Amino acid sequence: MQTSHETSLNLKLEQVATILRVASWVSFVLQIGLASLASVLLLLAISGRSFNQAIAPSVRVPNVGIAPTQTTTPGLGIAIFWAVCGILVLLFGSYLAFRLIRFSKRLGNSNPAIHPKRAKVMQVLRLGVITGLVGMLLMILGMGATVGVLLSKSIAQPQGVAIYDPNRIIRSLDVFVAAANTTGLTAHFVGVVVSLGVFNWLHRP
Repeated sequence: MQTSHETSLNLKLEQVATILRVASWVSFVLQIGLASLASVLLLLAISGRSFNQAIAPSVRVPNVGIAPTQTTTPGLGIAIFWAVCGILVLLFGSYLAFRLIRFSKRLGNSNPAIHPKRAKVMQVLRLGVITGLVGMLLMILGMGATVGVLLSKSIAQPQGVAIYDPNRIIRSLDVFVAAANTTGLTAHFVGVVVSLGVFNWLHRP
């Protein structure tokens, strides 16, 4: 027959397992979903750039004749690079959330021998916070590069006249890169909030 101490311990483990499972599933689903959305936006931007390079149209400028177009936006390459790095880090963060889901299942088992050690759970949570912060930094760098390109284009656009220089036109593909970085930044933020929240909850007295 279980003592009151054993019953209290079992209830505590069950509560920890439930909190860990719910929080990890929320983090995992949101990170995977947002990572997929960011990847699609980035693929659209990259494929659009490649398509533009393939067709390479020319523009007829009045009083000038045929002028070659600029098929890619200068400066966006580095923004795409940071976004790709951020998505890769986001996938690693999703893997950490999946590990926490596995830990929660082991905690819910009646056999204490397979329960994960507290130090191991805390280590994965701490790594999740660090991963999210690194990912946020990468996405912020990508977002900064994209905003810099869009700002330079908007400043270079003449007001009230037709624009014949393709370098000055803000295209939807440029905005896709900004949207991808923003989506990735949101996903990393979710991962940090969940990991930090569970970490602090386990440390409460």
